[in-house]
Amino acid sequence: MGTSVLTVDHLGIATKAGHKVLDDVSLQVRRGEVLALIGASGSGKTTLALAALGHMRPGLEHVGGSVNLNGVDVLKAPHPVLNRLRGRIGAYIAQSAAAAFNPRIRLGDQVVESALLHHSQKSAEARARAREVFRYLSLPSPDRIGSRFPYQVSGGQLQRFMIAMGMQEEPLLMVCDEPTSALDVTTQVEVMRLLKRAIRDNNTAALFVSHDLAVVAQIATRIAVMRAGRIVEVGETDQVVNAPREEYTRELIAACTHLSLASLANRPSRLLTAPATALSVQSIVAGYGNVRGGKPQITTLHGVDLEVGKGEIVAVIGESGSGKTTLARVIAGLHAPASGTVALEGEPLAGLDRERTDGQRRRVQLAVQMADTALNPKHRIRRILGRVLRFFHGLRGDAAEARMVDLLAMVSLPANYLERYPTQLSGGEKQRVNLARALAADPDVLICDEITSALDTIVAGQIIDLVKRLRDELGLAIIFISHDLATVASIADRVTVLRHGRVVEAGECTRVLSAPADPYTRLLVASVPELRRGWLEDAAATRKALEVELEMVRPTVAGWNEQAEMMP
Repeated sequence: MGTSVLTVDHLGIATKAGHKVLDDVSLQVRRGEVLALIGASGSGKTTLALAALGHMRPGLEHVGGSVNLNGVDVLKAPHPVLNRLRGRIGAYIAQSAAAAFNPRIRLGDQVVESALLHHSQKSAEARARAREVFRYLSLPSPDRIGSRFPYQVSGGQLQRFMIAMGMQEEPLLMVCDEPTSALDVTTQVEVMRLLKRAIRDNNTAALFVSHDLAVVAQIATRIAVMRAGRIVEVGETDQVVNAPREEYTRELIAACTHLSLASLANRPSRLLTAPATALSVQSIVAGYGNVRGGKPQITTLHGVDLEVGKGEIVAVIGESGSGKTTLARVIAGLHAPASGTVALEGEPLAGLDRERTDGQRRRVQLAVQMADTALNPKHRIRRILGRVLRFFHGLRGDAAEARMVDLLAMVSLPANYLERYPTQLSGGEKQRVNLARALAADPDVLICDEITSALDTIVAGQIIDLVKRLRDELGLAIIFISHDLATVASIADRVTVLRHGRVVEAGECTRVLSAPADPYTRLLVASVPELRRGWLEDAAATRKALEVELEMVRPTVAGWNEQAEMMP
């Protein structure tokens, strides 16, 4: 193993009020090594990752210990020194690409900005390097996609740009904060394979923050388990996964469920009879640009049908750019379809939210994927939830207070969080507030767009149990959009598979995921991470074997083009 790049020695970080966020944390990361940090949401993983590059969130202060990056104590270094280190010596790959990118600057310009500021690469060299990384990350049209703005690509594609930015200057240390949490399963395989290869070939050190143990098992050399700001266990990956010493580590491993085809095949159907239809989507065509003859200039949904019954969960799965989020936005009235209909219990809905009645808006609610951009950072949680209660239900005073406390309890947050701002919450906690806000309207149809992608395994399991309970107790019709097939297998009654904006397979969950008929669905199932070493290489081989078959069934209908793959 190489020399140490990062040394954290008895580090302590606390809030201004004295609450310890990191308590006596020590670790080392050497060249060619990937040290993974795992733990529940709020355990201090991201705080430690940021401290590795000399940064602390607002409201926190350094109370003890040191962080040494390539010979520099970054918590004591002046800003000019830190600016020279960041990008070249240490790079940060953030969890939320949506919050990291400037929406007004083209993506390619943002990726090369650090290299140009540091004069480590000339302009032509930097842009050539960026195109090379785009190609490695399987971004469509790598020579042209850099000219797009952040809002013109899907969430998963934007996360790949975040990874490209971190790799641009080939740093000694890459701090990866949930770099694959927003990626679909097939893209995740490619990105993990690329990161693993880049770290090995460049002899890079990496601090890899993740809540997904199955992902960690593929890429990490060692694992450090965090709980309440302390490292409770650290060891080689095989030892931690197969013979954990701490009870808390065993709890995390138990919560890390993965898709089991055998268990799926034996799972009985929950619904004995077809439920009454709550929402019907018929022949939806949607996209971007001018609409001519019922077709947009760039089409992202091609005649999509979907039906959801009362008390039923229908999952929509597919790769990044397949049209999942566009479909969710069409149903919610945030994106007007070029043609087709959306009906709520037989009542047609207008294409745009502003043309729907208040009652129709209340009955269809969307919990979005990116809580960082969905929650106003200047508003307390009390105001965020209270606004929905006033608008839809006219609740104020004690009645609103009681309901807000109930909503936080439903998503496993204490009542005192009403006084917090989103910036004071972890990624998982923000997503729970995001879900609570959607539930505040008392909807009939709830659209969950990747609501568990930012959550650790334990909290994600709690949210899944909550969604199931809402379905059973309230009779909610739920559209569950996800790239996590393990979660889909545990929650969905039926599944619809999208590829390039078309439904390629649909049916009862057990049948579709245990015996998929379409080669694309087979690829998705084969790409679900498993908690065993060597799975990544097996998945990459399976993907390669299916590439020819997938190319044969690639859509050839007039109007399809590769630009459609770049859209949400």
